[in-house]
Amino acid sequence: MYQRLRLITLATCLAMPASAAATVERWGVYEVSLSGPSGGNPFLDVRLGAHFRFGNRVVDVDGFYDGEGVYRIRFMPDEPGNWTYATSSNVPALDGKSGGVTAVAPSAANHGPVRVRYTTHFGYEDRSPYTPIGTTCYAWIHQGDRLEEQTLETLRSAPFNKMRMCVFPKSYQYNNNEPVYYPFERDSAGKNDVTRFNPKFFQHLEKRVRDLRALGIEADLILFHPYDRWGFASMPPEANDRYLRYTVARLAAYRNVWWSLANEYDLVKTKTMADWDRFFRIVEESDPYQHLRSIHHSVVMYDHSKPWVTHVSIQGSDLEKAREYVAAYRKPVIYDECKYEGNIPKRWGNISARELVRRFWVGTVSGAYVGHGETYLDPNDILWWSKGGVLRGESPQRIAFLRKILETAPAEGLNNLSTYYLGAGQESRYYLFYFDVNQPAEYEFDLGKGSQYRADLIDPWEMTITPVPGSFAGKFTMKLPGKPFLAVRFQKVAAP
Repeated sequence: MYQRLRLITLATCLAMPASAAATVERWGVYEVSLSGPSGGNPFLDVRLGAHFRFGNRVVDVDGFYDGEGVYRIRFMPDEPGNWTYATSSNVPALDGKSGGVTAVAPSAANHGPVRVRYTTHFGYEDRSPYTPIGTTCYAWIHQGDRLEEQTLETLRSAPFNKMRMCVFPKSYQYNNNEPVYYPFERDSAGKNDVTRFNPKFFQHLEKRVRDLRALGIEADLILFHPYDRWGFASMPPEANDRYLRYTVARLAAYRNVWWSLANEYDLVKTKTMADWDRFFRIVEESDPYQHLRSIHHSVVMYDHSKPWVTHVSIQGSDLEKAREYVAAYRKPVIYDECKYEGNIPKRWGNISARELVRRFWVGTVSGAYVGHGETYLDPNDILWWSKGGVLRGESPQRIAFLRKILETAPAEGLNNLSTYYLGAGQESRYYLFYFDVNQPAEYEFDLGKGSQYRADLIDPWEMTITPVPGSFAGKFTMKLPGKPFLAVRFQKVAAP
């Protein structure tokens, strides 16, 4: 249905003069809205696409039906200048429509999509650095406007620049309410018509993605999950494939979108490994902008070496293995779920704030990244991990402290130093060491010859940075406070 259509001539694409073109920011969203048929089943019967051209370059974009006779095509220009387009459809009213758009310079907060950079790290498309400091709010967009707006208000002052969130509603402990919107049309008995999407559901999802974009937060969209009582986890293959293409067509033009194929994919028993491979290929082939793609597991890890996986998403508390994963996959590694700060009875939701902060630091100096989550009991079952709301824990401010440190580190990211178990940096420029529970009273460092460094002692919990007098070079022994959870940072002294 949403196969890319390439039967557009250059003459048609150039039919509209550039002077008549609309304008949009580079990496913004340009939308073509068309009126078309509403009878029958437009989700099945109508094919729509557009062919965007910039010089000799062509980008094919799928359109979608948005209800009430309205069809849309969304496009994210990634080059400044004049783009032209023409539509192609099996419906005459939608076919052969042409126009143009001029992409202008992006605003200060618009850095484009996040990409993989320096093999195992990330960066924005405009080459600005990006360090993922994520959190999880699985079902926050299914809670109604009042709670959702509270979540957004919390995020304004939180340290997070990535949000893991489900597209489908979730049914699980502490999250048993019905959603406001359903993704498909439903009859009076609650049976889904998986051939007919509910545009209001997707319009609401898009609104929340835009809200996150305005806050500088990447929306890590989880496309499938096992915690379901509505039938979304057990749709037939053709419905799964159609859902993926429709979702990508609607959302791919938003620069802050990431695709997570599943949360705990191996617990979705209605799908095989071949299904997951197919889903990855559909998303990869349908997305003109090649947003980041990952998949999350419970027990059985997916083979992250497959070419359509851009980065490794881990569930696990064995942060000491992080550097092994980075070395094995040669891709960025994110511990998206390393258990949650909280006090629920579950083993995965009752670690201390101090322990979560420790895991952030261990992951960081292993050359990986770590995600936050919070599960404090609430009389109304409003837990951040599931529904959002407000943050109650002690870790966010300390994660913010770590984020500030990382934002002043080299833009290339911190690579694990093979000679040190818990050390990372950029050779001959910057070093960050973390001493965990058993911290020595002194330690021998070897920073190599030829450069001088200034040193700081960093307390990740107290959030203090204490300069060490003098400068350091080569091999030397430094006395340390002898208490657990301390970091030492060395930064190269600029030549006079």
